[in-house]
Amino acid sequence: MIHRRFTLAVPDAEAGECLRGDVRLPEGPPPREAVVVVHGFKGFKDWGFFPWTCERLAAEGYAAVSFNFSRCGVGEDDPQAFSELERFARNTFTREQAELDVLLDAVRDGTLLQPRPQRVALLGHSRGGGGAVLAAARRDDVDALVTWAAVARFDRWSDETREAWRRDGRVWILNTRTGQQMPLDVGLLDDFEAHRERLDIASAAARVRVPWLIVHGRDDATVPEEDARILARQASDARLHLIEGAGHTFEARHPFDGVPPALDEAMTVTLRHLDRALGPRS
Repeated sequence: MIHRRFTLAVPDAEAGECLRGDVRLPEGPPPREAVVVVHGFKGFKDWGFFPWTCERLAAEGYAAVSFNFSRCGVGEDDPQAFSELERFARNTFTREQAELDVLLDAVRDGTLLQPRPQRVALLGHSRGGGGAVLAAARRDDVDALVTWAAVARFDRWSDETREAWRRDGRVWILNTRTGQQMPLDVGLLDDFEAHRERLDIASAAARVRVPWLIVHGRDDATVPEEDARILARQASDARLHLIEGAGHTFEARHPFDGVPPALDEAMTVTLRHLDRALGPRS
């Protein structure tokens, strides 16, 4: 496998902000089919199953592209640590959409992959799945979609949380893995409310016109199974695959310590879907 790293400039960047990512390719002739992998909230490209997922995709003949959103909280010095919490606090949903556009443009125009891919798929997890739905509905150059444990809506806050958020200008979210209290500025809430229609995932699901696989764990305590069912009901060309006994990360952990059966099942059905949706690798 060939593995190389990249950085991309992003709009309205503050000092040090960019997209940092990885391209993984099979040995031999470069593939003409690419899969862009999108992490979710409190996620990052080197979390748990993401490197393994990209390696599997490359082993099957795809170009796999993964990246960190510029304000995901993970910096350049330590790719495993949330060391940029103030940057994390200033992230917004529309910023992530703009950055996903930057990444997809770089994949499509040959900046990241040569020759330019003929077909491109999106694979998004959790909040990244919701963002992938929005992008697939909005762009005409996405050829296939896979969502793992995707949210059907970004608006997941109680009235009490909203009230405290507006009063204090910031809320804190516990990262149970690291023990960190992670800040979110009220700008995130303002951004959602100002662009509610644009960020309506369920509505966007009805506009997705490419083959779509929705994978969800039946024991997901973070994003309930009903979110997957909402997306499937809205979609015109989607297949829902529920995994028994699987939680939000298909039983995978960070640091990654092996492939649990639920994750292997998610990957197996994903590869079958990509084979059908993108056609034979060139």
